[in-house]
Amino acid sequence: MIVDRLARAVDDRLRLSPLTRRALAKVFPDHWSFMLGEIALYSLVALILTGVYLTLFFEPSSADRVYHGAYAPLDGSTTSAAYASTVRLSWDVRAGLLIRQTHHWAALVFVAAILVHLVRIFFTGAFRKPRELNWLVGVTMLTLALANGFTGYSLPDDLLSGLGLRIIVSVVESIPLVGSWLAFLGLGGEFPSAEMIPRLFVTHVLLVPALLVALVSAHLAMIVRQKHSQFPGPGRTEHNVVGSRLYPSYTLRSLALFAWVLAVLFALGGLVQINPVWLYGPFAPDQATSPAQPDWYVAWGDGALRLFPPWEIHVAGHLVPAPFFPGVVLGGVTFLALYAWPFLERWCGGDRRAHHLLDRPRDHPVRMGVGVMALTFFGVLVVAAGDDVIARLLRVPLYDVLDVFRVLALVLPVLAGALAFLLARALRRGDAARLGDLTGADLRAARQPDDSAPESEPELPAPDRPGERIERWPDGQVWRWRYRDDQAGVAVLGNRAVLTEQEAVDAARLAYPDVDQTRVPGPPPSPPPGRVRAALRRWGNTALGVSLFAAALRQRRASRRGDPRTKD
Repeated sequence: MIVDRLARAVDDRLRLSPLTRRALAKVFPDHWSFMLGEIALYSLVALILTGVYLTLFFEPSSADRVYHGAYAPLDGSTTSAAYASTVRLSWDVRAGLLIRQTHHWAALVFVAAILVHLVRIFFTGAFRKPRELNWLVGVTMLTLALANGFTGYSLPDDLLSGLGLRIIVSVVESIPLVGSWLAFLGLGGEFPSAEMIPRLFVTHVLLVPALLVALVSAHLAMIVRQKHSQFPGPGRTEHNVVGSRLYPSYTLRSLALFAWVLAVLFALGGLVQINPVWLYGPFAPDQATSPAQPDWYVAWGDGALRLFPPWEIHVAGHLVPAPFFPGVVLGGVTFLALYAWPFLERWCGGDRRAHHLLDRPRDHPVRMGVGVMALTFFGVLVVAAGDDVIARLLRVPLYDVLDVFRVLALVLPVLAGALAFLLARALRRGDAARLGDLTGADLRAARQPDDSAPESEPELPAPDRPGERIERWPDGQVWRWRYRDDQAGVAVLGNRAVLTEQEAVDAARLAYPDVDQTRVPGPPPSPPPGRVRAALRRWGNTALGVSLFAAALRQRRASRRGDPRTKD
């Protein structure tokens, strides 16, 4: 009763009920892949909750502390305050190890969910107009997630994380002219500095999380504002969304997913050991641990540093060290390509239409090949980050393992991308529904040149995309267009022909602004006339011209003589 009155009082003053009703009535698609973004969101919630608990016990300082606690091998040892508080948090604080390991697992799942979500968006074309801004927000969130994961990984000040931080500092210092200044500015001095841990702590718990929360809020606001994308299917068009309403069905499903994400993360935190810093020991600049592998989401950078040959060049008298190319150039080009891809694909394909129906990956073989090639390349780099472990397990020389991975990094992505391109073309051209249904004839046909229109604007709508569309075609010297909806059985022909294709596009867009357009083959040309028909047509046209000319002369003579028949 009290809650009802309070809600009515608030609504009388803010008028929130209309907005709330519209928000609760929003429809979300039912496909499971749309839940990947929610897994990332709920992992972020778990990160924030566990991070608040850890902040109460962690001491972000490089000052010397004498550890006294339950872990006997370190009892009485002098370490940094950050390392001592991390060991104390793991061994002496109630539920401290559970929360710390859950926090670490949540970070791994958070980055993985963002990456898989971006992969799904990439292969289905969900980044196209009008969702380019959402793609940019997602790529920025991935960048911030990588940065926040690495800063949190470096906070315990153990030997493994200190080695990783030293590698990153070396990569930053490899930037010509400004590298050493950037490293000095970020650390507050030369590595390792007394300000290093406090600055990492502020970045990890304040700056990056604030940006992430702001971007997540903007991402959700754009989803609510824009129409949700969906996969093609019966009853699904560019102008509707088929699925479940936000309340109650989708809300209950989402809350169940939230509970499952928390359950899995806490199960991993309680049952699967991760980052046992007490075994690594405190960081010392003159020591290193081996084998040393970072978390998977930055292992591709470590693998690139290991595989790249020790090449150094001089530019204008300045040394460009070897870590600059795999550390700075590769990462910069990768994220620059991610940011630019929606605009690059639109520029190459010329497709400027708004898209609310998603693609199947097979519908765009080039995009499929590029995506598989990139994923294979970075997958090889991630595995290459464990080259020393692989060499020890296989009992082969480390440099032989490096040579094998260098060849794989150059050859395997090209082969995988070409294979994905051919399979996508075979699936798109043939009648196979799955990869297992492909035949040798389908694969041979996929190797033939594609004489159809560009991928961004196919000649005919895909057979599994029922719904409304605008069709235009050449008809002799003019162009015609019509609105068509196969499900409703409606076909409306444009009321007049136009001279150019662009005029047909503009006329159709004026009548149906949000309906996709496609070009279809026009009617077949009329057969050439026979010899007799051509002669009759030619003589007929000549006789008609002569009669019109004679009539004009007769009318002119009559008007000069003042013939009354020519007067009104």
